[in-house]
Amino acid sequence: MTTLAQYLNDHTTNSALSDVITTITDVGKTISQLLRKGALADILGEAGNQNIQGEEQKKLDVLANDLLLDALAQNPHCAGVASEELDDAIPAHTDGSLLVLFDPLDGSSNIDINMAVGTIFSILPYQHQGQTSENSDFLQAGNQQLAAGYLLYGTSTMLALTIADNVVMFSLDPDSGDYVLVQNNVQIDADTSEYSINSSNYRYWRAPMQQYIDELIAGETGVRGRDFNTRWVAAMVGDVHRILCRGGLFTYPFDTKYANKAGKLRLMYEANPMSLLIERAGGDATDAVNRILDIAPTDIHQRVPVVLGSKNEVNYVKDLHLQHANK
Repeated sequence: MTTLAQYLNDHTTNSALSDVITTITDVGKTISQLLRKGALADILGEAGNQNIQGEEQKKLDVLANDLLLDALAQNPHCAGVASEELDDAIPAHTDGSLLVLFDPLDGSSNIDINMAVGTIFSILPYQHQGQTSENSDFLQAGNQQLAAGYLLYGTSTMLALTIADNVVMFSLDPDSGDYVLVQNNVQIDADTSEYSINSSNYRYWRAPMQQYIDELIAGETGVRGRDFNTRWVAAMVGDVHRILCRGGLFTYPFDTKYANKAGKLRLMYEANPMSLLIERAGGDATDAVNRILDIAPTDIHQRVPVVLGSKNEVNYVKDLHLQHANK
């Protein structure tokens, strides 16, 4: 069996990148253990404060964030760290060659009900060695990512990772403590009959997204001529994992629910790393029209609409939006 350490040794010559990935995944083991203990570890419930996004933080949000920050700050290859939970990026080692962004606990509202949550991470090159990193250093398009992945804490702890042209999955062996390769060269079917969306926001969507969902609901009696199934984990990491395993489409589209938010999901912490995984597995990822990985970020907490998954379905959504734009 191939362990994560062996895989990194065989598939990258960038020792700094391997070391930073190891740091992140080692912290994932600790988070996994805490989640298994649940209430016994006093990790359930609210922390009593809000993050930069204006969201109420769970106790494990704060703990996972601190664990990752502390570990990465000690890694000499890490020039800076940015977290979804913090206002600004944290500078680390001026001689470091890498920048790390992460969502410490995606789907944290699921913690108290014992459902899937995860850690999402993105690793970028640092261009100004010898200087203290700043927020502006992180403002690189997603196509510049050197690696991306997530840890899914479910019935088992899974790692999805891309460091080259393909996507691989590891399972954390609870006996040995090693991440063991369980799937190489993950590929997503171009077609699907499964989609994920929070339909309670229907009234806030733009017309082309409403039309798209109406067509899916109509099923074999509508223009699509076949039935579709809805699946919704309420944690992006869980929905994307399902797509990597068996195809599908995930979207959190533009809506008018909050005037100051173009979308719910964060470009740097969620959309970019997930889009890199999806594209390298043969899928597509857009903001409904434009490729997410080509978006030039202007803020480390920038939000973006997301449509990703099986290529033909993502393109169908894009065509609907273009048709409406040309009317």
